[in-house]
Amino acid sequence: MSKIRAVIVDPNVPGRLALSEVTAPKPAPDEALVRVAAISLNRGEVKRSTSAEAGWQPGWDLAGVVETPAADGSGLPQGARVVGLRRAGAWAELVSVPTNALAEVPPSVSFAQAATLPVAGLTAYHAVLKGGSLLGRRVLVTGASGGVGYFAIQLAQLSGAHVVAYIRQAGYETLVREAGAESVVIAEDLSPASEYGPYDLIIESVGGKTLGVALSLLAQDGKTVLYGVSGGAEVTFNAAQFFGTGSVSLYGLRLFDELRFESAAVGLKRLLSLVEAGHLRPHIDLEASWTQIADVAQQLLDRRFPGKAVLHISN
Repeated sequence: MSKIRAVIVDPNVPGRLALSEVTAPKPAPDEALVRVAAISLNRGEVKRSTSAEAGWQPGWDLAGVVETPAADGSGLPQGARVVGLRRAGAWAELVSVPTNALAEVPPSVSFAQAATLPVAGLTAYHAVLKGGSLLGRRVLVTGASGGVGYFAIQLAQLSGAHVVAYIRQAGYETLVREAGAESVVIAEDLSPASEYGPYDLIIESVGGKTLGVALSLLAQDGKTVLYGVSGGAEVTFNAAQFFGTGSVSLYGLRLFDELRFESAAVGLKRLLSLVEAGHLRPHIDLEASWTQIADVAQQLLDRRFPGKAVLHISN
């Protein structure tokens, strides 16, 4: 059997992530083989790597070139530049990807830019869609300097919303304003965001006390979309105020569940068209070789940079 290099969990090395030889993938009839050029890191797969079993292959985001088209005739031809998404194992030289999770990358969009889109971009995209028509509405984005938050600000602003960004570090104010936030709340506690509310849509990733406050800031018929709990999973909130506001809701968003109803290919194509037109700007804070995977993953966990990290697959 032929071998390729891939990132695996190795408990015996610092950072628990290393390059190793693994068996080359055998695609299903509806999968294309993609020669990977760039990958993007997300907190979810990196965090899982800290406790996953030896040999597990992490990775969601990838961009590269179709080496072998899907046998069933679906998808893109050999040589097409693509971006895609897998549930695991995307951090490898050669990856099999279902054709409904691949989209063609326009010539003007780099592999690095494209690689930021699958998890962060699609999560933001689906979160914004949950708000319905946002023209003239108020949207609050917590964790606004992160990968998802940065995309969410831009997509909500493109939808005609007044966007308020919540961050904890003053040094990120310029970043979120450049993304399209009209107002910025800088505080350890979300309560000061009430000055700009109430909100028709709150895109939330912190959990804990932050989510408890967020639920009190909704306008009538408003919705909080929760996609993470970086600040804690246990939440206390004023239930009487919540249901007393009128028709408010809390929606738990998990990307791979959303993809049951709309394929990743659809959302990725829309996001790529916005990047191509200059309306959506990926924010890449760190680019390096994938040989530095362990160090970059640790930097991500330590929150040493706000945006996305992209690693290039080297020969």
